[in-house]
Amino acid sequence: MRVLIVEDEPYLAEAVKSGLALEAIAADVAADGEAALYSLDVNEYDVVVLDRDLPGVHGDEVCRTLAQREERPAILMLTAARRVGDKVSGLELGADDYLSKPFEFPELVARVRALGRRRFTALPPQLEAAGVVLDPFRREVFRDGRYVRLSRKEFAVLEVLMRASGGVVSAETLLEKAWDENVNPFTNSVKVTISALRRKLGEPWVIRTAPGAGYAIDVPRD
Repeated sequence: MRVLIVEDEPYLAEAVKSGLALEAIAADVAADGEAALYSLDVNEYDVVVLDRDLPGVHGDEVCRTLAQREERPAILMLTAARRVGDKVSGLELGADDYLSKPFEFPELVARVRALGRRRFTALPPQLEAAGVVLDPFRREVFRDGRYVRLSRKEFAVLEVLMRASGGVVSAETLLEKAWDENVNPFTNSVKVTISALRRKLGEPWVIRTAPGAGYAIDVPRD
């Protein structure tokens, strides 16, 4: 999962980004509405954590612009306002969820996870394929009942692959979904991470390589 944090308070933005990284969620930061709209034009995100009171292009305008797009990420709006009317107006603008500041970080993570899952409504909260069970909320992975300890990046890559339901995911897409915008596009991090995943998940290998195309969970075909 990849998240865009739109927040003009740098310490809060970096704290949220670092906290999401601990949950195997890649995140980028935009400090104002204009930067947010640019990032949303060039990158694909699953969820936008959007501060409402932004300098320049207001958070309401960012939300309204996103809501008009045919395909868009889910929007979690943040605000210091606690009045019911403020929440209602935010949702009417197109936000999918609303969280008042100050907030408890575990609640933010839970809401981000829930919103991200809405883009994959055909999938249950636990993802299962080829004997592998992945629980995004508990951040646990089992292979044929055996617990598999993964790094945060390995977990993020495996989650992207499993959400593809056997479809081939390119290395470029894995970089977009599991790394932030500072990653070197010519890095071999994807290849290294896939190798580590195969080793940890054990034989028979569940991740196959599609030459020239990418990687996929090797789901048995009927």
